[in-house]
Amino acid sequence: MTDHAPNKLQRSLMRLDEAPAFMRGFVQNIILRRAVPFTGTAGVKFVSLTPERVEVHLANEHRVQNHIGGVHASAMNLLAETATGMVVGMNVRDDCIPLAKELSMAFKKRATGGLKAVATLSAEQRAAMRASDKGEVQVAVTVTDEAGVEPVECVFTWAWIPSSRPAKN
Repeated sequence: MTDHAPNKLQRSLMRLDEAPAFMRGFVQNIILRRAVPFTGTAGVKFVSLTPERVEVHLANEHRVQNHIGGVHASAMNLLAETATGMVVGMNVRDDCIPLAKELSMAFKKRATGGLKAVATLSAEQRAAMRASDKGEVQVAVTVTDEAGVEPVECVFTWAWIPSSRPAKN
């Protein structure tokens, strides 16, 4: 449960409760792929979405593999960016837009199988996003493979700025 009024993305996801249970995953992917269309191309699956924590998965399929059969570095980046961007997107005010500002990614080990990324925001970070129409936040994200190993260490910095358009409901 949120401690503030839900933003546009949160309100869209809350509408999932209106869909029959068997269709919610499908409808959720439609909503989220409108926000980030490239996630559908790569096959990113949205597993858990709250304003505090977002979890996404990416299977080790041919379309995202590198030359040695693992998940490509660019796909790892997409997964981490999607998780961090979605948790920011669930907290940014309706009169603002989120923008990826900076990323750092260090490759530590070879990944085994599919990957999971989990991004989180603290209560203080979320409050700062609600209090100002401009700012930036460093978003914690952990990427693990099927063996539970962290093949990459990532740091994403997201900014938010006032939207040039009036907020829509």
